[in-house]
Amino acid sequence: MDKSTPVPADTAAPRPWYRRPAAAVCAGLAASALAATVAVGGVAVAAPWAEEVTAQSAVTPTLLVPPDRDGDPRASSAEANTASIVEPATEADDDESTGVVIIETVLGYSESAAAGSGIVLTEDGLILTNNHVIDGATEISVTIATTGETYAATLVGTSEDSDVALLRLEGAIGLEVAQIDDDDEMVGDAVTAVGNAEGGGVLMAADGEITALEASVTTSSTAATTGATLYGMIEVLADVVSGDSGGALLDAEGEVIGMTTAASVGGVTTIGYAVPIDDALAIVEQILAGDESDGVTVGYGAFLGVTTASSTSTAGVGPGASRTRATASGATIAGVIDGTPAADAGLTAGDTITAVDGLVVTDTADLTDALTAYDPGDSVTISWTTASGQALSATVTLIAGPA
Repeated sequence: MDKSTPVPADTAAPRPWYRRPAAAVCAGLAASALAATVAVGGVAVAAPWAEEVTAQSAVTPTLLVPPDRDGDPRASSAEANTASIVEPATEADDDESTGVVIIETVLGYSESAAAGSGIVLTEDGLILTNNHVIDGATEISVTIATTGETYAATLVGTSEDSDVALLRLEGAIGLEVAQIDDDDEMVGDAVTAVGNAEGGGVLMAADGEITALEASVTTSSTAATTGATLYGMIEVLADVVSGDSGGALLDAEGEVIGMTTAASVGGVTTIGYAVPIDDALAIVEQILAGDESDGVTVGYGAFLGVTTASSTSTAGVGPGASRTRATASGATIAGVIDGTPAADAGLTAGDTITAVDGLVVTDTADLTDALTAYDPGDSVTISWTTASGQALSATVTLIAGPA
């Protein structure tokens, strides 16, 4: 939605769908940006979003590990409050729970699972959450906190750069939605964060205050993810924890002002960071319009099924495949997921992909870019050389990938 388009003075601008009066007021929901890891099959798997974070305009926090505060350049009110005691979160009441959902995912290709939070945008089941909450998910279920009803969810679209995702619940009608704020925020304003703390399946509410606006947070690369920087964030002093990701940050009126997305923990204070709700909803509008510019992806990407030892998910390549090892003649893969097109084609670890539909692949970036241009169901010819130097090719039909 182009917010710069002028509206004639004698014409009332229609209220966008997300600002129309809600059937019920969401009086106290908010959440942090952290998702929770769940043990599956007896193995606890570290979540890819449990990564170190560096706040450029604020503190130097980490996600789930103690922050390094040396050389802290922050000039916000949170620094003056380092001796403050953050109020511990308490179980959310019915008003605070209205419009907040509990999200659980299965990451089938990595045999793991995760949990997070979300915000109800429409009565028929559009759900706003963080991209990192559902990244890599092969199954997504969403539970309405106030009713206990659980729905299967599908991915409508994502913005990895902004850490925003939009889901649609299957068969949902008459849901109570969150009320969206239309006021300006100020440093010092009271806020409440409500989310699925620690993935426990119970919504918790954490009271706090805004400590900075327009903050930027940079996540550093890990074995599971590449680093990214989020700009224009709301910084808050509140007890946000893992599992709160994707929930709503509320003002004193119980209106959603942001979606918490990152936090520092383990220090004297807990500093959280939320995507401003207007920024998140602008991406929602872009997804619904089918506009795949500026890093937005609509629907599920095409999936080949290649994995590597150090990785993030990328459209078409597969979980763990954004950093295949580059060679002079292509991209060398470390593994192939069973039951995927790559496996059907006979690709194995150590093979080097050299072309996609005749387009030369010189490195991982080429492979990712080439596959991103296709949709699930498209047929492509993959050319590769084996570890012994034999040149092979096969035509495969790409499938829908994980979220």
